Amino acid sequence: MTVTPPALTLITDTSRYSGDAFFDAVEQSLTGGLDAVLLREKTLSSAKLLAMASRLRELTRVHGAQLIIHSQADIAEAVDADGVHLAARDIGTIPLVRGWLNDPAKMIAASCHNAQELALAAQAGADYATLSPVFPTASHPGSACLGVDDFRRLAEQAALPVVALGGITTHNCNELDWPYMAVISAIAGAASPCDATRLLRSCD
Repeated sequence: MTVTPPALTLITDTSRYSGDAFFDAVEQSLTGGLDAVLLREKTLSSAKLLAMASRLRELTRVHGAQLIIHSQADIAEAVDADGVHLAARDIGTIPLVRGWLNDPAKMIAASCHNAQELALAAQAGADYATLSPVFPTASHPGSACLGVDDFRRLAEQAALPVVALGGITTHNCNELDWPYMAVISAIAGAASPCDATRLLRSCD
């Protein structure tokens, strides 16, 4: 069964956007049509991560959006999240995570950066993958990016659905012309997260 990824995903980053202002931005974005929130916090304790996941689960449920948890399947299970997203280095654990979740309705996604990782993710049974970075990013300044042409070539050849990630903004999303996108600052750092979400959704 082919899974359709969320059209627009907001990835959390409390090192840049945190506290009540962040949750307000999430709520505004959900009002604007956000499809999913990916909770990706590598430095938070399990207790803080669980608390954040619980709050995001409440918000996403109200708006009919998905909640995906990065790496920690136990947190995903605890809050009844919609899936788990794994780092590229953990692609090989996808069958184990799927068995542990023991719920075919739960999605498993993987972070990929090249054709080899996309192939491995498909072979391991990922439902979809993010492919990044498409454009230069604030989170990885100076790092090489794929560019639109290479992104589209890799994504179109992949054996699983692909979500574009990295440096996507309301100004360049039309250049990308891809139906599945994930962002951080384009929404969380926007003056109006609701308006930014609507603009990004109009790009798909």
